[in-house]
Amino acid sequence: MNIMVVGGGGREHAIIKKLKENKRVKNLYALPGNGGIAHDATCINIEATDLDAVVSFAVGNDVDYAVVAPDNPLVMGLVDRLEEAGIPCFGPNRAAAAIEGSKVFAKNLMKKYGIPTADFRVFDQLQQALEYVEQVPMPVVIKADGLAYGKGVTVAGTLEEAQGALRALMETRVFGESGAQVIVEECLTGPEVSVLAFTDGETVVPMISSMDHKRVGDGDTGPNTGGMGAIAPNPFYTPEIAQQCMDTIFRPTVQAMAEEGRPFRGCLYFGLMLTPDGPRVIEYNCRFGDPEAQVVLSLLESDLLTVMRAVTDGKLAKTPVRFSKKSAACVVMAASGYPGKYVSGEVIDLPAPVAEHVFAAGVRLGEGASLVTSGGRVLGVCAVADTLRAAVATAYERAQEIHFDSAYMRTDIGARAVAALEAEQ
Repeated sequence: MNIMVVGGGGREHAIIKKLKENKRVKNLYALPGNGGIAHDATCINIEATDLDAVVSFAVGNDVDYAVVAPDNPLVMGLVDRLEEAGIPCFGPNRAAAAIEGSKVFAKNLMKKYGIPTADFRVFDQLQQALEYVEQVPMPVVIKADGLAYGKGVTVAGTLEEAQGALRALMETRVFGESGAQVIVEECLTGPEVSVLAFTDGETVVPMISSMDHKRVGDGDTGPNTGGMGAIAPNPFYTPEIAQQCMDTIFRPTVQAMAEEGRPFRGCLYFGLMLTPDGPRVIEYNCRFGDPEAQVVLSLLESDLLTVMRAVTDGKLAKTPVRFSKKSAACVVMAASGYPGKYVSGEVIDLPAPVAEHVFAAGVRLGEGASLVTSGGRVLGVCAVADTLRAAVATAYERAQEIHFDSAYMRTDIGARAVAALEAEQ
């Protein structure tokens, strides 16, 4: 089979490495891929958002199956375009991808169908939003309606922070039209859990739970990033909570999308907060999370291509999906200064024995096939072990063997989860 994966980050590298395990895969293309992915797939210099070029390549190269991984092309309707060209895909169509493409749509969906989430108000006028935040207790959460590279959310601890976030989104338009509407919602408290789920529009199969680390600094300090690391499984996500989420969140969401005429087929990401009043949805994503995909797929024992095709063909109920009982950790090595201004173009010293445990993100090929930094999040260094403590320790040991001049990483990925596990023992 000729398989095409659209995207070029660490998430896509994790998907590609897993797809390679299927012996039926003959040619594996990444559009555009990156310098690290080039070791596992043929990278084609076509941007994920160039829909015409992606479709043309797929048709011209007899692609049998496509995986559309990033949010932008999904929201733009790449799956619709590929399916119209006769190419089956893993990923939701444009109508279903609105669950991430518009946070206003997602919040209204939850409100309509009684899916537990934070109380909220929607604004399209700056002055009205400014007046509203003067009346509510702090902290509050300010969210851009549209896509914002994982950075369109501000947890404002003071009125001044809330006002500043609103002005940045609605007046300065730091994320363009994504800030034309904003959501102001109550700030929930409790452990955060990420649950990715395979769904074919009817059946829902949650993957193993995970915990992302969004803030750039140790102790969850500093600005939000695309993710500085992840662990799986999440110790706060008990079997009892998992059942509650299935009954009140997962199934109702998939059913709601079907009733709205937007059946969701692909990977539906549930960002959850385990509040004192029960699980609440913080956000939906219409694709695998990053870096959650790196740890979750590291623990997947079933064949990924088989599961994906079952999702596409509506046969998920008849397809076993198994995960290892072990634990996984991913430590992101970023360029210093991320998520602000950072240096790129630095040569990466990546020892061969460590490379097989690394997912490349912001990386390009340099002279002599060397790897060179080209993004804020550069590498995801992963490990799987019998215990979470061992997985975290091994991931950090591997990261210490990698060098580029501006390398930065948090030192406490998984620390809270390990402490929670060991407190139970």
